[in-house]
Amino acid sequence: MCLAIPVKIIKIGADGRAEVESGGLQQSCILDLCPKASVGDYVLMHAGYAIEVVAPEEAAETLSLIKEMEDLVCADEAGARA
Repeated sequence: MCLAIPVKIIKIGADGRAEVESGGLQQSCILDLCPKASVGDYVLMHAGYAIEVVAPEEAAETLSLIKEMEDLVCADEAGARA
């Protein structure tokens, strides 16, 4: 199963690579598949590539669901240790 994560474009270099951020983590993202993406846009990133530009509301909803899953897993692991 593959998962694409919404990330926000912070900076785009002359080489077409973007610096992106999500959850406090910054990394590089290749924009070849989303040439119209610009600084401030949210894109879905998979395996280092932006595969789609998404609305900020969609990105926020997806990130919220990912955080909810993380919280559930952490709570489950804490309960297993108790």
